Amino acid sequence: MHDIRAIRDAPDAFDAALARRGEAPAAAEILELDETRRARIHAAETAQAEQNRASKEVGAAKAAGDEAEFARLRALVAEKKDEVARLQAEAKDLDRALTDRLMRLPNAPLDDVPDGADEADNVEIRRAGTPPAFDFTPLEHFEIAGVARGMDFEAAAKLSGARFVVMSGAVARVHRALAQFMIDVHVEENGLHETWTPVLVRDEMMEGTGQLPKFGEDSYRTTNGWWLVPTAEVTLTNLVNGEVVEADSLPRRHVAHTQCFRSEAGSAGKDVRGMLRQHQFEKVEMVSITHPDASLEEHDRMTRAAEDILDRLGLAYRTVVLCTGDMGFGARKTHDIEVWLPGQDTYREISSVSVCGDFQARRMNARFRPAEGGKPRFVHTLNGSGLAVGRALIAVLENGQRADGSVELPGVLHPYLRGRTVLTPEGNLA
Repeated sequence: MHDIRAIRDAPDAFDAALARRGEAPAAAEILELDETRRARIHAAETAQAEQNRASKEVGAAKAAGDEAEFARLRALVAEKKDEVARLQAEAKDLDRALTDRLMRLPNAPLDDVPDGADEADNVEIRRAGTPPAFDFTPLEHFEIAGVARGMDFEAAAKLSGARFVVMSGAVARVHRALAQFMIDVHVEENGLHETWTPVLVRDEMMEGTGQLPKFGEDSYRTTNGWWLVPTAEVTLTNLVNGEVVEADSLPRRHVAHTQCFRSEAGSAGKDVRGMLRQHQFEKVEMVSITHPDASLEEHDRMTRAAEDILDRLGLAYRTVVLCTGDMGFGARKTHDIEVWLPGQDTYREISSVSVCGDFQARRMNARFRPAEGGKPRFVHTLNGSGLAVGRALIAVLENGQRADGSVELPGVLHPYLRGRTVLTPEGNLA
């Protein structure tokens, strides 16, 4: 959420930042709401002071035997009491309206984020690895003989409908091994704190990270009011919701492996084949809570941590900076990491790493107590996939495929598979 004081101080700069994200000017409307709200608060405080003054004078009039003045003052106290209640209620309604308006506006991009309308305007900053050369036409993951036996979309459709999959046998085991490998690297080598969190959360938690109030249709809600998390970003970031932490406890770096759920409301007809875009999937999510001075350095550190997983898996990838039109709602800057998928002959996103500044912290009222003293300040928050497990599985299967329908598996997974190194054409580990 945006700082109303910053909008008051620089409304033109605020509108310019929104314009970079394709949003209409909003400063005038917001400042009008704010001015009206503040006027109601001031009027309520003035009426309250008049009520208090009249209340003190009531006793004096009674003691002096001035019945007319006593009656007038009693009527004035009652009148001012009603006026205060009315003005406070109006100020509260205006405050809710202002907060709701601010919560529906996206974060302001950093100055070095490229301008653009969509993914075509994203800017590549580096590539790593070399896409494998095949002496046959590579298949998509679900077409590979050894994979098809352990990836059943028809059974999933019977159980749940489109955009689900049933994995079994060796494929399910490789999927599980990938998640375990990622967690181990992040915890043992990247210094992240392993965390297990619920996948059902309250409205306030979704509001805190920006999924609500604007994007409710993208997530699933239960009949008793819980939301299924679209990513562990929601739970991990909200661990500091409403907290004032000590500066020396920062940064706080978390990692969690969870089920994730997305309705994919805006993706009808997109990536309908295979398991690239599912309603239910798994991610290893990284979240950092930092001092404001350290968040940009932390953004680069988290990006390197995600890239490192792909390096160890031997997968080719590229890293891009998202343009203003392609960035997520809460981000100030985002690095997308795209892995090479031979079956599609292109790079596809496998991780987004975003720095959000104090945008989420303001929504959550998450602050830290400066070491040098003074008032608590808002922390900065960051999140990123480390990685999307299902997409990592797709990449491993497609890049390791052989002409006979088998798949050579990355060496870093062998210990998790008890020394097995290949997925056979029959769908077994060997």
